[in-house]
Amino acid sequence: MLGQHRGSLARIASATREAWTATEAASRRRTGSPRAAQYVAMAGGRSGEEEGKNGSVPPSSDAAMAGVATGGVEDAYGEDRATEDQPVTPWAVCIASGHSLLRDPRHNKGLSFTEKERDAHYLRGLLPPAVLPQELQEKRLLQNVRQLEVPLQRYMFLMDLQERNERLFYKLMIDNVEELLPVVYTPTVGEACQKYGSIFMRPQGLYISLRDKGRVLELLRNWPEKSIQVIVVTDGERILGLGDLGCQGMGIPVGKLALYTALGGVRPSAALPITIDVGTNNEELLNDEFYIGLRQRRATGQEYAELLDEFMAAVKQNYGQKALVQFEDFANHNAFTLLEKYKGTHLVFNDDIQGTAAVVLAGLIAGLKFVGGTLADHRFLFFGAGEAGTGIAELVALEMSMQSHLSPEEARKNIWLVDSKGLIVSSRKDSIQPFKKLYAHEHEPVKDLLSAIKDIKPTALIGSAGVGQSFTKEVIEAMSSINKRPIILALSNPTSKSECTAEQAYSWSQGRAIFGSGSPFDPVKYNDKLFVPAQANNAYIFPGFGLGVVISGAIRVKDDMVLAAAEGLAEQVTSEHFDKGLIYPPFSSIRKISANIAARVAAKAYDLGLASHLPRPRDLVKYAESCMYSPIYRSYR
Repeated sequence: MLGQHRGSLARIASATREAWTATEAASRRRTGSPRAAQYVAMAGGRSGEEEGKNGSVPPSSDAAMAGVATGGVEDAYGEDRATEDQPVTPWAVCIASGHSLLRDPRHNKGLSFTEKERDAHYLRGLLPPAVLPQELQEKRLLQNVRQLEVPLQRYMFLMDLQERNERLFYKLMIDNVEELLPVVYTPTVGEACQKYGSIFMRPQGLYISLRDKGRVLELLRNWPEKSIQVIVVTDGERILGLGDLGCQGMGIPVGKLALYTALGGVRPSAALPITIDVGTNNEELLNDEFYIGLRQRRATGQEYAELLDEFMAAVKQNYGQKALVQFEDFANHNAFTLLEKYKGTHLVFNDDIQGTAAVVLAGLIAGLKFVGGTLADHRFLFFGAGEAGTGIAELVALEMSMQSHLSPEEARKNIWLVDSKGLIVSSRKDSIQPFKKLYAHEHEPVKDLLSAIKDIKPTALIGSAGVGQSFTKEVIEAMSSINKRPIILALSNPTSKSECTAEQAYSWSQGRAIFGSGSPFDPVKYNDKLFVPAQANNAYIFPGFGLGVVISGAIRVKDDMVLAAAEGLAEQVTSEHFDKGLIYPPFSSIRKISANIAARVAAKAYDLGLASHLPRPRDLVKYAESCMYSPIYRSYR
């Protein structure tokens, strides 16, 4: 059998070589010089030339005359000669005609290729004669996007563009970030993940499953890019507020890394989205014929831990210790465990815990500029005690202790949490998870949020429980009766899970609320005043944070670096922004915001002795800006 297989390969090699030779000869006759050409045979690592030396036999002319498919120009890959159940060799024949260039998203410029480039790269005739500037291409695409009324269709259009023309995709994103951010990321990405199997067109990112245990390093080496700086990884168990979406959670790492590039300037080639598929407990997906992941219940315990250990070790071995691994949308019980386990040995960051905490802390710091007082002068009540809620609480306590020289234990006394069982108090310590126990204060048990507000009298109410419409009229009115300017942050995603809408917060507080949300809301007019809701979007933090880690060459992430990111965002909020109801600067200046955050994070990394890129740049803001990826087309020789 082996001899027959080799003979078949030899005949295919011979036919391919003849086809290439004919093409080369024709090219010589037309142009007087050989065209740059290359053909590669993917057959046991041997080239077509090597196979030809081992007795390749040309196709029989008698067979050809008899009408039998025998290969040659029409059958360069041997597909016609193979029956349907016979394997064929995946030969790749590449002639530098420009066809492959047009299908390379990183280098494709479409109609923006110049006349000179079209001649130099054999594009003449493969494109219409018009030459369009990138700005006109962008204008046309924006018109096309706006004609699509369904958000999911807009998402699919933009993902397709990213796969066709990378620089044009990012130019469109950067120039229209406020309009397109909700399409590429939340809330539309949530629906995209739910329907990922149905809308799946081509793979994006790297998929690692339980079946690959023992081979994770091999899979990482299959990825074409070798210089990776940022990895976003998920296991799909807690996608936004939508729950377990298994392998279809890949939309989250893909979307996050698109924002790393568009908003933070990290090179697309240095970004790697990864989904670790350990199964799903979502019955609907398990029964969906279009589901793209493993059809089994989620692995837990030792089996899960061993796969994650292997993954983290492989990342460090393949990309070094300066590759940032961002954990994304892991369930609470794994999110805290993984961050705690690897933060001392790897460069890791959890956006749901640390990123959310930083953006909310920035909003609180900015809001208190106008309410008055320091963090220690106020009380904070969290509705939701999961990874987001407790992560925010811890960062607020850390900032409070640093501002007012309090111990962390004293700072935590100003922070209260409500979970599904009510107010977290000391009498519940034996029945709650370890990360909640730090906030189990002395107090009588309280079962509902409204009663907790009346007892605690907080300045700020922060929702992260994923329970839609939980901030009722009575809740907002209670906050307004306690505070002249109540801070109301409804952070849960997507919009259907938001604790209240912007209109509800403003109208029920008589226009006095300082409001922020996780999902975008339209401006609200109340008593002839226009309020612009602030979106407490993690995209304010993680792109700049990641850029700061990359440009400093940091080898670990410390809490002080996360605090620096929050402070860097808060300092960019002005009185002009606050007059419009904003506690965050507008997204239209996000690249400038990210550069400033990156500079603050990098500075802290240098101060802590964690930076490896030496010497330290004199002006870190300018250095960050100079390191940012530009989507402008390059000229080709």
